[in-house]
Amino acid sequence: MEAMNITMAENAAAETTTTIVQPKHKWLAKGCKFAKKATLLATTAGVMMNTCATHAFAATGAVDTSSFITTACTVLQSVICLIGGGVGVWGIVNLLEGYGNDNPGAKSQGMKQLMAGLGLILLAVTIVPVLQTMMQGAV
Repeated sequence: MEAMNITMAENAAAETTTTIVQPKHKWLAKGCKFAKKATLLATTAGVMMNTCATHAFAATGAVDTSSFITTACTVLQSVICLIGGGVGVWGIVNLLEGYGNDNPGAKSQGMKQLMAGLGLILLAVTIVPVLQTMMQGAV
């Protein structure tokens, strides 16, 4: 009876030690926390600097709306084209991976991403100049 109690206690102790899972790399958790804090700090600093720059620009009194609209539309068009290009490249990678592994799901997703990227680029090239004309006509 005593031997049975001892083995039950040993089994219970063995079960508790096996259920506790220690992370392989302790530095990974610390790195993730640091990355979150650094991202938050960089975002906050960027917003504060942009706010200060906007106030300094507006304080001079030399605000030209047409050049601002032109610059804003150029930046918007560039950003949309870059996002579309990134999605398109990601789609090509998925498409090639689908053909390499004979995976119809990856092929389908890759084709959808490629078409979405091309659609974004087409949208930027056609719609943004129309928006620019409309905004300059309203001023």
